[in-house]
Amino acid sequence: MQGLRERQKQRRRERILRTAIELFKERGFQQTTALDIAKASHVSRGTFFNYYPYKEAVLLHYGAELLELAWNEAKAELERGTPPVEVLEAFWNRLAELSERDLGRELLSHLVYELVNPDPERAHTAYEALPMAQYIAEILRPLQASGKLRSDLSLDRMANSIADAFLLAVLRWAGHAPERSLTAELQKFLTIVLEGVLARS
Repeated sequence: MQGLRERQKQRRRERILRTAIELFKERGFQQTTALDIAKASHVSRGTFFNYYPYKEAVLLHYGAELLELAWNEAKAELERGTPPVEVLEAFWNRLAELSERDLGRELLSHLVYELVNPDPERAHTAYEALPMAQYIAEILRPLQASGKLRSDLSLDRMANSIADAFLLAVLRWAGHAPERSLTAELQKFLTIVLEGVLARS
């Protein structure tokens, strides 16, 4: 009986999620209310809030699914022995592709802003839901083990810096680069992060 209830809850949560994303894309994020989502999902407004405490939480759930998809592909490549830098570039490009295709500029902007929400609790919730830096650290770990990463910074600090570059690139793309693809914008940021900005003699 418990298993059946859990499956019903999971199906309801999934229905709310998919309905909300469709409405966000059709009407716009700001124009879509929790009541709109609840009605279209055939649940009460209270039920919606039982699953998602605020509508940005729906975006976090959806973003986490996309991130997990990209990470699973990256993890499989690591297990095959693909060089970590190639895995990182593929992971980065896959995230760009999924973000641009399945979220678009508006939803991606709202998702990223949630990571810097002035409410510390909400920002922490977003950070926990989207552990990009942790995944990047796992990709880089073999390089650290072989002495190919700089040793004056921790692996976590380097991974967080790369993740931060991703978020900044997304914000610049969403607000200031309508003529460029997200993949192209992100590739520039990744190159700068990995190679630095100082000219080599």
